[in-house]
Parts: sequence; C-alpha cells; structure tokens
Amino acid sequence: MKFSELSRRDWIKSVGLGVGTVGLSSLASLEAQADFVTKKNAKRGVVYDGSEAVPCQFADGKVLRPAMEVPKINETDVLVVGGGPAGCVAAIAAARAGVKVTLVERYNHFGGLATGGLVLIILGHWTKQGDKKVQVLQGIGEEMMARLEGLPNGIVNRKPGANPTIDAEVYKYLLVEMITAENIDVFLHSWALDAIVDDSPDAKTGNPVVKGVVIQTKTGPQAILAKQIIDTTGDGDIFATCGAAYDRRMYHIGLPCRLGNLDRVKPQEGVKRPRFLGDITPINGVRWVNMGGPDADGVDVKTLSKLELNHRKQIWKQYMEIRNTPGYEEVYLMETAPQMGVRITRVLEGTEELTLENARGGKTYKDCVGVGGAWGGDHIGWEVPYGSLISKNVENILTAGRSVFAAPDMSDLVRVIPNCWVTGHSAGCAAAVAVKENCTSRDVNIENVRKLLLEQKAYLG
Repeated sequence: MKFSELSRRDWIKSVGLGVGTVGLSSLASLEAQADFVTKKNAKRGVVYDGSEAVPCQFADGKVLRPAMEVPKINETDVLVVGGGPAGCVAAIAAARAGVKVTLVERYNHFGGLATGGLVLIILGHWTKQGDKKVQVLQGIGEEMMARLEGLPNGIVNRKPGANPTIDAEVYKYLLVEMITAENIDVFLHSWALDAIVDDSPDAKTGNPVVKGVVIQTKTGPQAILAKQIIDTTGDGDIFATCGAAYDRRMYHIGLPCRLGNLDRVKPQEGVKRPRFLGDITPINGVRWVNMGGPDADGVDVKTLSKLELNHRKQIWKQYMEIRNTPGYEEVYLMETAPQMGVRITRVLEGTEELTLENARGGKTYKDCVGVGGAWGGDHIGWEVPYGSLISKNVENILTAGRSVFAAPDMSDLVRVIPNCWVTGHSAGCAAAVAVKENCTSRDVNIENVRKLLLEQKAYLG
C-alpha cells in the first residue's frame, strides 16, 4: 500500500506511533509529520520563501544573535538532558514515580560513554565490608545488568566480586526498551543550547529559577518547559548557562576502540605478544581497547578536534603493530568510538562536596540518597549526600553522573558507570518527589526521597 492510500492516523498506527504507545511526541505533532510526508511526496515538496529565517547579524565586526521567540515543543514535569547512564536511570526512576518525564539526547542513541564511547566495563560497584565484598549498586542499575544477562551477548563476567563487560549495541537496545516502556517523551538529535530562567527570582532564596531548556534541532531552536531539570549532559551544559556556580577542570581524554578476529589469532613461538589487545567483551573474538589520553579541556572545540584526529592516527598505528605481528594477521579494527572519551569537565558547586578522604573514612550524611563503590572493591562504600546533586545558588536544577559536586580526587569514582547509575537514580527520584510536593528541589522532603528510592530497590546502606 502506498502512503497516499493511508489516512494520517492509519500511517501513524502503521509505524507504531499510535496514541498510548511511545511518548515521542504529541498526536498533533505526529499528524503534522504525516502532513509533511504527504507534501514531500508532491512534485515540489514543502516550499519556504526565506522570510521565516532569523540569521545572526554581522555589524561593526561583531556577530550578533537577534532576539526571537522560541517555539515551545514540549511541556513536562521532569526534564532530563543527556541520555547517558545517569540520565537514562534518572528518567526511568522519575517516570516510575508517576510524573511526566522528557529525555533529551544529542546523539541517535542512549547510553553515553557506555555505548557511544565504548567504555564497556562495569567497574566500581563493589565495596569491602569486613572480609566480604558487597555490591552497593542496586535498583535500576542492577535491573539493567540482570536484563542484559538475559539477552544474547549482553554481558559477560557477571559474578560476585567481578567487573562485568557489556556489549554497546545490546545495551543501546535495552535502554530503548526500558525508556519507551515508561512512556517517556524522547527527543534525540537535539543539542542542549540554553537554560530558560524565570524573570523573577525565587521568593525564599532570591536565586534564579530554571524553567526549562532550549534545544537546537534541525528546524532551529525549540523550548521545553519543565518543573524540574536534571542536567546529565556530563559536561554541565545546562547548569553552565543558567548562572549556577561550577568548577571547570581538565582530565584524561581518550578514544576507545574494538578489535575483531582475536579468536583467530595463532601465536607464533618466540614472537612477543603485541600490545593494545584490550579486554574481553561478550562477543567471542571481539575485544575493546581503552585509551587514557592526555589531560585536556573537554569542552573546548579546538582541543576536542585536535585530539580526535591525533587519537585516530594513534589507534591506526597500534592496530598496524598488532596486524604486523606474526600470528595476528587476521585481527581487524572493528570500530572506533563515535564519542570521545571525555572523563571530567564541568563540576557543579553544590551544598555538600564529596571527597576521597570522607569516602574512605566512611562519612555518613543525614541526606544520603545513594552509596557508591570502589574500583576494586578495596574500601567501604561512600554515601552520596543530596547536597552533591543540587546547585548552591540556582533553583530546580539537579545533576548526576560525573558532574556532581566532588573534589578532584573523587573523579575516578563518580564518573564510572555504576556510580553514575546510582546518582542518576537519586536525582530522578528527588525530582519526582519535588514535583509531587510542589516545591523546589532544594526544599524537597529527603525522607520521602529516600522512601521512594527504597521502593525502587536502591541501596542506601
């Protein structure tokens, strides 16, 4: 059947976007898309005369962005910006609490560095308690690993005390299943452009109040309004534009890759094993290779561009070294990560800072909303205070993942995937409770947040 023979609603149903299914956009928006397809199939398509464009202006040697009204594309209770490990868990947690959730992601997939960055190891979720190792990652993060275990090639080495490895493509699929199951509104291919701040400060604190986010799409800037915003961009793209205090840091930036045909290797006697063979993955014969990289500014576009080019040359050089080793001729470069391995950039200044001394010393907090682990499970778990997720000087914006308020010596703990799951879970539940209590995220009842986290099977010690 040709499209011209279908009604708009029939077309929507035929592609699985009917009412009551995935919350990708409103029915009206989908009907508009159907109208667009109909027009596109006409001889000339959709014609514009150029009068709708609002370009930047060049005057007196300066580039000026003109004032313009930004069309509103969505209105929601909780807006999560950034669909990495922290953001996906935050969105799922908030949606399961019964509030309307919208998730924005700049790439065409979910998972962030765990998928697009090919950082495939689940590391940092074990702690030491006496002679035992305890997995402090529970809740939605544990659910994800359990579900990956039930999928072909989803996860390997999942056993007590071990650090499993996941497959990027399987995890991408699982995240789609879990997010769409919660009827979360999703906007992919959308860059966070700017924060929307109320023209009146908060009556109680005098702080700015974030009301939403402007995203940049192929059709121009569009606005999403929300009661609570969670910045899980990893780089603090939202809190950096709304007036929140933050620290900008340099850290290692690498570019992981995957190698194939390692199961066909025929080592030669007397030949030294080549370097850079990486670690196992759930797929036989495929290994992933991490890269440390230099300390650099991960939000500077010139730096990122230079590193991207240099890293790809370095990967090829390492690959050729492997391939030129007798017995390794069939190894091939399967994939380089489409996403740079940026580890730490902007860190929000909250009301309670995480430090390695406090983590190893077992400091406790009345507002504990999660427990993080250790790389090798070689020290006790560290409590996550709610104050590390909220801004000290802006209302209704939270963060999770690598941008939580933590000292530089905590960088290698807060940024790993399981601990991003933990802080994402905390932020999602807190935002949902704030919506239900009709208060700012600063004034949320912590006991109600903790209660919700426990209901969702999170570990609080």
